[in-house]
Amino acid sequence: MDNVQPKIKHRPFCFSVKGHVKMLRLALTVTSMTFFIVAQAPEPYIVITGFEVTVILFFILLYIFRLDRLMKWLFWPLLVFALVTAVCCLADGALIYRKLLFNPSGPYQKKPVHEKKEVL
Repeated sequence: MDNVQPKIKHRPFCFSVKGHVKMLRLALTVTSMTFFIVAQAPEPYIVITGFEVTVILFFILLYIFRLDRLMKWLFWPLLVFALVTAVCCLADGALIYRKLLFNPSGPYQKKPVHEKKEVL
Protein backbone atom coordinates (compact mmCIF):
# COMPACT_ATOMS: atom_id res chain seq x y z
CA MET A 1 0.00 0.00 0.00
CA ASP A 2 1.16 3.46 -0.78
CA ASN A 3 1.60 5.87 2.05
CA VAL A 4 -0.25 8.89 0.84
CA GLN A 5 0.25 11.91 3.00
CA PRO A 6 -2.58 14.36 3.01
CA LYS A 7 -1.71 17.56 1.26
CA ILE A 8 -1.67 20.47 3.67
CA LYS A 9 -4.05 23.09 2.41
CA HIS A 10 -2.47 26.54 2.33
CA ARG A 11 -4.60 29.12 4.03
CA PRO A 12 -4.06 32.70 2.88
CA PHE A 13 -2.65 34.99 5.54
CA CYS A 14 -5.59 37.40 5.39
CA PHE A 15 -8.02 34.62 6.33
CA SER A 16 -5.95 33.04 9.11
CA VAL A 17 -6.31 33.77 12.81
CA LYS A 18 -2.77 35.18 12.86
CA GLY A 19 -3.69 37.54 10.01
CA HIS A 20 -6.82 38.74 11.76
CA VAL A 21 -4.91 39.40 14.98
CA LYS A 22 -2.20 41.38 13.16
CA MET A 23 -4.74 43.44 11.23
CA LEU A 24 -6.69 44.13 14.41
CA ARG A 25 -3.46 45.29 16.04
CA LEU A 26 -2.77 47.55 13.06
CA ALA A 27 -6.26 49.06 13.28
CA LEU A 28 -5.87 49.65 17.02
CA THR A 29 -2.48 51.30 16.59
CA VAL A 30 -3.69 53.54 13.75
CA THR A 31 -6.66 54.55 15.92
CA SER A 32 -4.41 55.43 18.85
CA MET A 33 -2.13 57.42 16.54
CA THR A 34 -5.17 59.32 15.24
CA PHE A 35 -6.24 60.10 18.80
CA PHE A 36 -2.73 61.33 19.62
CA ILE A 37 -2.78 63.65 16.61
CA VAL A 38 -6.27 64.99 17.35
CA ALA A 39 -5.42 65.56 21.02
CA GLN A 40 -2.18 67.32 20.03
CA ALA A 41 -0.12 64.98 22.18
CA PRO A 42 3.65 65.50 22.43
CA GLU A 43 5.49 64.59 19.25
CA PRO A 44 7.36 61.58 20.69
CA TYR A 45 4.03 59.79 21.27
CA ILE A 46 3.02 60.34 17.66
CA VAL A 47 6.44 59.34 16.30
CA ILE A 48 6.60 56.13 18.35
CA THR A 49 3.07 55.16 17.36
CA GLY A 50 3.89 55.91 13.71
CA PHE A 51 6.97 53.73 14.02
CA GLU A 52 4.84 50.88 15.33
CA VAL A 53 2.28 51.32 12.52
CA THR A 54 5.09 51.14 9.95
CA VAL A 55 6.56 47.96 11.44
CA ILE A 56 3.17 46.24 11.70
CA LEU A 57 2.26 47.20 8.13
CA PHE A 58 5.61 45.94 6.84
CA PHE A 59 5.16 42.57 8.56
CA ILE A 60 1.61 42.22 7.23
CA LEU A 61 2.89 42.83 3.69
CA LEU A 62 5.74 40.40 4.32
CA TYR A 63 3.31 37.66 5.33
CA ILE A 64 0.82 38.42 2.53
CA PHE A 65 3.50 38.07 -0.16
CA ARG A 66 4.99 35.06 1.72
CA LEU A 67 8.46 36.56 1.65
CA ASP A 68 9.26 35.00 5.01
CA ARG A 69 9.13 31.54 3.38
CA LEU A 70 10.84 32.61 0.19
CA MET A 71 14.04 33.99 1.72
CA LYS A 72 14.89 32.00 4.83
CA TRP A 73 18.50 33.19 4.87
CA LEU A 74 17.51 36.74 5.77
CA PHE A 75 16.78 37.65 9.37
CA TRP A 76 13.69 39.79 8.69
CA PRO A 77 13.14 41.40 12.09
CA LEU A 78 16.66 42.81 12.18
CA LEU A 79 16.38 44.18 8.64
CA VAL A 80 12.96 45.71 9.26
CA PHE A 81 14.02 47.24 12.55
CA ALA A 82 17.16 48.72 11.02
CA LEU A 83 15.36 50.26 8.03
CA VAL A 84 12.43 51.67 9.99
CA THR A 85 14.72 52.99 12.71
CA ALA A 86 16.82 54.80 10.12
CA VAL A 87 13.73 56.39 8.56
CA CYS A 88 12.34 57.41 11.97
CA CYS A 89 15.69 58.88 13.02
CA LEU A 90 15.78 60.99 9.86
CA ALA A 91 12.19 62.15 10.43
CA ASP A 92 12.92 62.92 14.08
CA GLY A 93 16.04 64.88 13.12
CA ALA A 94 14.02 66.90 10.61
CA LEU A 95 11.37 67.66 13.23
CA ILE A 96 13.98 68.74 15.78
CA TYR A 97 15.72 70.90 13.19
CA ARG A 98 12.43 72.55 12.25
CA LYS A 99 11.56 73.17 15.90
CA LEU A 100 14.96 74.72 16.60
CA LEU A 101 14.83 76.76 13.42
CA PHE A 102 11.48 78.34 14.29
CA ASN A 103 12.06 78.63 18.04
CA PRO A 104 15.79 79.06 18.76
CA SER A 105 15.22 80.52 22.24
CA GLY A 106 14.21 77.33 24.00
CA PRO A 107 11.80 74.42 24.26
CA TYR A 108 8.23 74.65 23.13
CA GLN A 109 5.77 75.43 25.92
CA LYS A 110 2.10 74.68 25.35
CA LYS A 111 -0.29 77.27 26.76
CA PRO A 112 -3.87 76.46 27.70
CA VAL A 113 -6.48 77.83 25.31
CA HIS A 114 -8.43 79.51 28.09
CA GLU A 115 -5.40 81.48 29.30
CA LYS A 116 -5.83 85.13 28.36
CA LYS A 117 -3.20 87.77 27.81
CA GLU A 118 -3.13 90.54 30.35
CA VAL A 119 -3.58 94.00 28.93
CA LEU A 120 -1.77 96.74 30.86
